[in-house]
Amino acid sequence: MSVMLSASGLSRRFGGIQAVSNMGLEVATGSITGLIGPNGAGKSTLFNLLSGVIRPQAGKVLYKGQDVTRLAPYKRARLGMIRTFQLSREFGRLTVLENLMLSPQQQLGEQLFPLFSKSRAVAQADDVVYERALEVMEIAALTDLRDKYAADLSGGQKKLLELARTLMIDCDLILLDEPGAGVNPALMGTLMDMIRRLNTDYGKTFLIVEHDMDLIGKLCDPVVVMTEGSFLSAGPFDDIREDPRVIEAYLGGVLLD
Repeated sequence: MSVMLSASGLSRRFGGIQAVSNMGLEVATGSITGLIGPNGAGKSTLFNLLSGVIRPQAGKVLYKGQDVTRLAPYKRARLGMIRTFQLSREFGRLTVLENLMLSPQQQLGEQLFPLFSKSRAVAQADDVVYERALEVMEIAALTDLRDKYAADLSGGQKKLLELARTLMIDCDLILLDEPGAGVNPALMGTLMDMIRRLNTDYGKTFLIVEHDMDLIGKLCDPVVVMTEGSFLSAGPFDDIREDPRVIEAYLGGVLLD
């Protein structure tokens, strides 16, 4: 399989703390790759380095073979690399439908001049975005909530909305930061089904950082393990959970289950 995202030698220090040290990983095209590790392992910092939220002090990030190490997050997004956050960042005063319609980048109606000189083209483009939003709401099981304000959604519904917003963008790689956090069991199955569908039916590649080992075990192959800011191991989840080094990293021998 081809490699969609790769990192090598990534390092980042904050004051006297070495958050990430000489870290590397690969995300194969079409995979759902998991990233795990004990608290303080450096997963969140690595995610920020991969997505461009912060820059590494050493190392390189390649997306589809292109060096994006110093690109801003919005420039990586335009290349097709999208990232979500542990705490959903929806527009609370907009409805579910409006949140989705706002998501596509560089819409014609965002510019002042076309609003007057190309009003018909702007209206046609808006119609296309609207129809796409209806399709995405159906995929994400959000149709019944289309007119509900995002601020009034439950934690799980906000996660579905955030994931749905990535579908409104022309992207190939989605970095998910703890998608299961704050999601109740009733919606967890819906969330996992949506990730699988985006992967199998829409060809989206995923890198998921998550503490919920049940979600990782059911969704991800392979799984990458970090500890103390560095790479520890990688492989199928069943192999990872039996790896003595991984078990030791998780607080001295607690078996992952």
